[in-house]
Amino acid sequence: MPLDPPVNFSIDLAGRTALVTGAGSGIGLRFARVLAACGARVALAGRRADRLEALAAEIRADGGTALAVALDVSRSEAIAPAIDRIEAELGLVDILVNNAGLPDAHYATKLSPEKVDAVIDTNLRGPWVLSCEVARRLMAAGAPGKIVNVSSMAAFTYSAARGAALYATTKGGLVRMTEVLAREWAGFGINVNALAPGAIASEMMDAMVAQVGDGFLQSYPRKRLGQPEGLDSSLLFLVSPASDYVTGTCIKADDGQSPA
Repeated sequence: MPLDPPVNFSIDLAGRTALVTGAGSGIGLRFARVLAACGARVALAGRRADRLEALAAEIRADGGTALAVALDVSRSEAIAPAIDRIEAELGLVDILVNNAGLPDAHYATKLSPEKVDAVIDTNLRGPWVLSCEVARRLMAAGAPGKIVNVSSMAAFTYSAARGAALYATTKGGLVRMTEVLAREWAGFGINVNALAPGAIASEMMDAMVAQVGDGFLQSYPRKRLGQPEGLDSSLLFLVSPASDYVTGTCIKADDGQSPA
């Protein structure tokens, strides 16, 4: 008996509007390029306006549609006005990638209260407020949507030798946030999932290597860092129709780096 074609298998994102936070570098920059290449109108959010403008110009030169939006997700009062602007210029946001993140790279007892607030506000509170703002507008429009929270394998495994307890805590909170919001919003057609990369080449990773060296790579089975493009297929699965039946889950993508 012949198999019917998989009708939901498509990475054509034409007509969709995506918002990617932390789009100025690393995984966020790669994700923005990939979404634009698949046809989405992409809002590039972050704190470094010059980088966002350069990326937007690159995407437009390649035939895509992009808008640079200066946004620090830790400033809750800036989120709604930013989305107002995106809606006015690109349309209703129906893909949200919560990628902005702030490392701590210190032992818990060495963190100042100001640093604690900054990490929690960027890694957890910001994605919460942003997700709720996007979901509220999707509900009002009666439209479905896809939210992808970029967590980390630090949510599941932790090496005290390097010190990043607060980062790991916030990324664990992001996974639980994914699970509960997925349940709360499923009836509205809003899917909420997470992606937990292992050690990926990025500015954040460069800073860690500068601090502790790259000897840790020898403990990995493949003795290498991941590359941002290795996450493309996971992202596209989570924002495409292929994942319509998937919500509240976290895809671990770590190249076998973490202990079982």
